[in-house]
Amino acid sequence: TLDRQLSGVDAVTDFLLELRSEEIPARMQAGARAELEKLFRAQLSAAGLEARELTVWSTPRRVALIAKELPDATAAVSEEIKGPRTSAPPQALEGFLRKTGLRQDQLEDREGVYFAVIDKPGRATRDVLAEAIPAIIRGFAWPKSMRWGRESASSESLRWVRPLSGIVAIFGEELVTCEIGGIASGFATRGHRFHCPGEITIGSAADYAEKLRACHVIVDHEERAAIIRGGAAKAAADAGLALVEDEGLVIENAGLTEWPVPLLGRFDEAFLEVPPEVIQLTARVNQKYFVVNGSGGNLANGFICTANIDASDSGAEIVAGNRKVLAARL
Repeated sequence: TLDRQLSGVDAVTDFLLELRSEEIPARMQAGARAELEKLFRAQLSAAGLEARELTVWSTPRRVALIAKELPDATAAVSEEIKGPRTSAPPQALEGFLRKTGLRQDQLEDREGVYFAVIDKPGRATRDVLAEAIPAIIRGFAWPKSMRWGRESASSESLRWVRPLSGIVAIFGEELVTCEIGGIASGFATRGHRFHCPGEITIGSAADYAEKLRACHVIVDHEERAAIIRGGAAKAAADAGLALVEDEGLVIENAGLTEWPVPLLGRFDEAFLEVPPEVIQLTARVNQKYFVVNGSGGNLANGFICTANIDASDSGAEIVAGNRKVLAARL
């Protein structure tokens, strides 16, 4: 039998993990969030740890996790293992000693039965996390993954959906030091590829989302989806049109942008001679555009694209370019 007694650990701290890479396909991001949470929970559970709350986010260039109120250390554990009787053959005692790693004089004799009591001190959670992060990255299951760089000639080199470029791992305000595939953890991440391409220093889990927001990255995928959903409907309504709702397209555009800006464009009315199903299919599948209806409920000569920048001309040039592409397809 195994009898465990755990000592209480009172201090708790928040933890931030960001895994940054080149663009993650939109269709893989929901699975990546679920995979990160699953692997992280498994690593915590194996160490006897549990977070009060887990939040997992994704953008095209990162998956991130915040674990709230992790204990600062694992609990100390006392294991009590029942062994053979004191009158048992010597071979039984030798086998028990090998199993426990103890000497005979370290065993307790309780009414003719040997017991081994093994005390294991608690471990700093930061040390547990430093071992867990490389294990999570190596164990990550992507629908498709790749190797890259000079090391890719080896089948043992790191695999990821796209080249992994950075790891942010902060427990409280302290760095969780780890390294995998030549990539060391740090405090620095990057903002929007065009608006704020330089490095950003993250201080803790508490300032992560707002520091990224200040650098034109909305890290919460659900917030980006809400911006696209509401912004597309407003852009249509402002032009006297009605958005043809498409939740799948909302989610896909949220997975393609870090700073989504819905923009209304128009195409030549002559194209309305094309069957509306063809127009909608072309706009949706090929271009990731929403379509709109006019006042009579029929398809109108408008589309809504989702830009990934806050353009200085309010998106006029972006809309013009997208109009040309759609016209060519139609």
